[in-house]
Amino acid sequence: MNKDLPLILALDTATSCSSVSLTRGDVYGGELVATLSLNSKITHSRRLLTGIDWLLNENKIDLAEVDGFAVGLGPGSFTGLRIAMATVKGLAAATNKPLLGVSTLDALALNCSGDKPLCALIDARKKEIYRRWYLPDAQGIYRGQGSIEALAPENLALELTEQSLFVGDGLISYGEQLKELLGNRMIMAPRSLYYPSAVSIGFLCCEQLQKDEIMDLDSAVPLYVRASDAELSLIKKKNNSNDT
Repeated sequence: MNKDLPLILALDTATSCSSVSLTRGDVYGGELVATLSLNSKITHSRRLLTGIDWLLNENKIDLAEVDGFAVGLGPGSFTGLRIAMATVKGLAAATNKPLLGVSTLDALALNCSGDKPLCALIDARKKEIYRRWYLPDAQGIYRGQGSIEALAPENLALELTEQSLFVGDGLISYGEQLKELLGNRMIMAPRSLYYPSAVSIGFLCCEQLQKDEIMDLDSAVPLYVRASDAELSLIKKKNNSNDT
């Protein structure tokens, strides 16, 4: 293993599957040191720090040896995103090391390969899906095209212009509905690729570190895409008060 490559500790808790990893290098020549994933209904806060501590101890790596702390920014579970962001901010502040972050959808896209357009999906609840489109670069790595949006499945189907690959846990809830709408224009990735990996986040964030694209510790926030129920309730109360 090339110890000259940057060592990244990455986390993702955007979905029900929490993931922690140690990686060296970027998407083209990166190396996996170790990873730990668990998909359960237990809140991420009860296992995340324990998982980090176990991963470091098992690999005899001190926290001070880490070159950067990376996080899946979302979209996804609002609570999960806040837990991961608070954790990496604390680690980065304690060690005075860079804070890095990429969309969880970008991490999903890195799970896949091919020459067709790719749509990465995460279940947004409320009968919607978070989605982003991707195209492969010259080396076959899927790179994001356009913005991330929350859409109803029928509106997502209207965007499709050619046969495309789909990946992500949004397919668990809406895959059959999309298949009915799209027919053979839709190719579903293997179910083993449906969950984002901290390994992918580590590789992608190493690219950011190499470009010195560091997140500001004070202003960094998760990528929520849409307002939370609490925010919507607050806006509704303000509007009602303005009407009286």
